[in-house]
Amino acid sequence: MKILHVIPYFTPKRGGDVNVCYNLSKQFVELGHDVTIITTDFEFDHGYARSIEKVGVEIIPFKSSMNIALFLYSPGMKKWAKENLKNFDLIHLHQFRSYQNNVIHNYAIEYGIPYVLQPDNSLPRATQRQKTKRLYDWIWGNRILENASKLLAISKEEAEYARQIGIDDEKIDIVYTGMNIEYFKNLPEYGEFRRKHGINGKMILYLGRIHKLKGIGFAIKVFSKLVEEIDDIIFVIAGPDEGYRTELERLIAKMNIGHKVKFTGPVSEDEKISAYLDADLFIHTVIYMGGVGITPLEAILCDTPVIVTEQCGEVIKESNSGYIVKYGDIKVLGEKMKYVLENPQEQKEMLERGKRYIKENLTWDKVSVKIERTYNEIKLKK
Repeated sequence: MKILHVIPYFTPKRGGDVNVCYNLSKQFVELGHDVTIITTDFEFDHGYARSIEKVGVEIIPFKSSMNIALFLYSPGMKKWAKENLKNFDLIHLHQFRSYQNNVIHNYAIEYGIPYVLQPDNSLPRATQRQKTKRLYDWIWGNRILENASKLLAISKEEAEYARQIGIDDEKIDIVYTGMNIEYFKNLPEYGEFRRKHGINGKMILYLGRIHKLKGIGFAIKVFSKLVEEIDDIIFVIAGPDEGYRTELERLIAKMNIGHKVKFTGPVSEDEKISAYLDADLFIHTVIYMGGVGITPLEAILCDTPVIVTEQCGEVIKESNSGYIVKYGDIKVLGEKMKYVLENPQEQKEMLERGKRYIKENLTWDKVSVKIERTYNEIKLKK
């Protein structure tokens, strides 16, 4: 099968949707398919691209001449699509509201090429830029949804939202995001991350983008109370700032816990694993996500207990591998954090369940086979 993946940007720092596109493309080549990725030159990571070209994936970045809140205008893609789209058997759109999806959707309809849409939690309008999202949906988005052969939801929560906005249940497939578990087979020596950053005592870790929707402020408020009961603890916040760090620093100063909180900035893949390994507790208290958080699952693979909010705890709940709290419930989160820190031995069975679930369900080879099944179903109906 000749498959086209469409994504607005191609850099690992953009996270989930790029990670999905990259790994699915690799797996589909291994399954014998011919795979092309089209994207833009916005933040284009040439090294990342070369690594996937080596396994046989073609990647074409088009010049982005305008960027309006990541709506990346790339007019060269239109001419390419007009000339080449008819050569593909199936199209896989990543993200929802993009110029690239508008262009490819129009030619997919003209040439009768089926496509699947994988929004990766970008469907809801209730988070940010609501008016802009409504306008996009009125002009383009509703038609993209209507004409999709399948919508690939990465969680039950996202699937439910799709139903609420009118997507037929038969058009929705739920496929959790995959994981590269081979990265976690040979763990580094314990203590490397601690030594590098001068960390002593019990370590609570948040790792990810520093963004308001990640709920880090909620975790800090709980931590400030925990410090009064457990003196020998530190809260490490690792990851790139997306405009929220200054506000967090004001909150930390107000609570007079600056000596107990450490920002490390962005971390490499190797350092990320060391951070998970060295932590006594990983927390992921997001306000909104869409059901599944990958970083808590990575922490579990490093034998680190996790506490997550309901908004990202779908797999944690299914596998019974961590603790789930309601966002904003300071009392319950504080109790859970204290319990985990004071009773580390009691988390072992829970962590083993999590690792077993991940290995049986979330490796990229298993995920790609599920999506390939969806592709084949679409081709049979065509």
